[in-house]
Amino acid sequence: MQAFPHHYAATAQAASDSLVSITTTDCTPIISAPPAEFGGPGDQWSPETLFVASVADCFILSFKAIASASRFEWLNLECAANGVLDKVERSIQFTEIHLSATITLAEGGDREKAMKLLEKAEQTCLISNSLSAKVHLESQVLIG
Repeated sequence: MQAFPHHYAATAQAASDSLVSITTTDCTPIISAPPAEFGGPGDQWSPETLFVASVADCFILSFKAIASASRFEWLNLECAANGVLDKVERSIQFTEIHLSATITLAEGGDREKAMKLLEKAEQTCLISNSLSAKVHLESQVLIG
């Protein structure tokens, strides 16, 4: 890992009659539009869905790092994220993010350790730690 601080950059660009193209160095561009709730087409990534997806993505990447450091073996991890966007005083903001994680272990896998590592991933996720919204985790361990 590189020394801190780390710096990240992205560029968003759009013409008056086009969707937004989000780019960063060496990555495939992402096309974005307002969500249906704000009058958009509803069939593109939006800032809101990208925001919620970043929490789920960071959770899984945090778990992968923790599991690797712990030499913990697992087969699959899925994390569904649902964000609650609401009016707070005079602004609109995410107030809660609900994560639902399901991990699959091989036969004989350690369920208790899996739960502890999932909780640790939620506590150490840098995206979750950077939010004012409350993040709630619900986990399930499957064997096989």
